Amino acid sequence: MYDVEVVIPVYNEAECITEVLDDWIKEMDNVGISYRIIVLNDGSNDNTAEVLSRYRDNPKVDVINKKNSGHGPTILQGYQIAVQEAHWIFQVDSDNEMRAEHFKKVWNERENADAVIGIREGRHQPLPRKIVSLFSRLVVALFYGTGVTDVNCPFRLLRANVLKQILKQIPPDTFAPNVAISGFLILKKLRVKNIPIPHRGRQTGEVSIKKWRLLKAAMKSLLQIIRIRFTKA
Repeated sequence: MYDVEVVIPVYNEAECITEVLDDWIKEMDNVGISYRIIVLNDGSNDNTAEVLSRYRDNPKVDVINKKNSGHGPTILQGYQIAVQEAHWIFQVDSDNEMRAEHFKKVWNERENADAVIGIREGRHQPLPRKIVSLFSRLVVALFYGTGVTDVNCPFRLLRANVLKQILKQIPPDTFAPNVAISGFLILKKLRVKNIPIPHRGRQTGEVSIKKWRLLKAAMKSLLQIIRIRFTKA
């Protein structure tokens, strides 16, 4: 069993994915724990797959090239693999908005916690994303409770045996599984630590869902999060 497995979903990040993975490998080596990085290439249509092939012979990196299914289902696929192989699961996105250098701050807070979740500090969002973030917090607060500050933060450390049980209640096609996971952490009164983590804007590429299309997808997602709350596993 690894101490931790890092789950990184990737979509069209050929410009930055080498920097991201090299930073994470360096950071995990510096922390001095046993680890593996699971990289899930979600059907990228740029040359992400070609770039990732450079890590083919690195035993610390497992690259999975898959058909496009969306960000949420891709995260869930990574989680389902990781909970079988590690004591802790860490999830981060591949856009380099939250840097590997801050991992140790989260890792050092894991004692007496079931989850350590980042709070994106210094985040600047366009209006549609601000609206989505607000409604995500409201839905979790109303239907699950409070206790997780940044409910969809993609910089989170989760105890594997806890996550494994929560995943039983989350359908594989969930659009925003981290929001649902945050909700269940609260609902089940699990031990959560919220840690501020510096956030910087995207330097390369662009988001795949934009503006009002994002709002439409988010509203559908939040209805899904509510339905999950009242569905028995």
